[in-house]
Amino acid sequence: MIKPDTQVPELEIDLINDTTWKLSAQKPEKYTLIVFYRGLHCPICKKQLQDLTSKTEDFKSRGVNIIAISMDTQKRAKLSQEKWETDNLPIGYGLSEDKAREWGLYISHAVKDAEPDVFSEPGMFLVRTDGTLYFSSIQTMPFARPDLEAVLKSIDFVEKEDYPARGGK
Repeated sequence: MIKPDTQVPELEIDLINDTTWKLSAQKPEKYTLIVFYRGLHCPICKKQLQDLTSKTEDFKSRGVNIIAISMDTQKRAKLSQEKWETDNLPIGYGLSEDKAREWGLYISHAVKDAEPDVFSEPGMFLVRTDGTLYFSSIQTMPFARPDLEAVLKSIDFVEKEDYPARGGK
């Protein structure tokens, strides 16, 4: 488990636009929001990533870079962007099982034909510019993910009140 106020693991991932994204190379004004999603097979992921896409400018205006990442193949990740209409959202693919576990994500195995053999369950991480964790939410199931509007309001509160990370002790 990654504790608040500690360094998160390095993360380097291929993006569907044929570039590579590296967490340590990010230069956000305040935070990087990493949204790990289950993959193309997940209708709740579709809804979450569409919501994230619609709020891209809201996050950007608060100094937050965003990215969505899955264990899907490049082909499946590109299909997600195409079918879900998430054009302005950076989407990473090919997250390894080992890297998913390093981030504390839960791993599931397919129970339906549409699912990949192995995939990670959802997680959300708000990482400071110095690479330390501020906030995380990790699910064992596809349900009950943090509401992105609430995350935006929380960022506003955190910045206004200089609210410290909690749960690191």
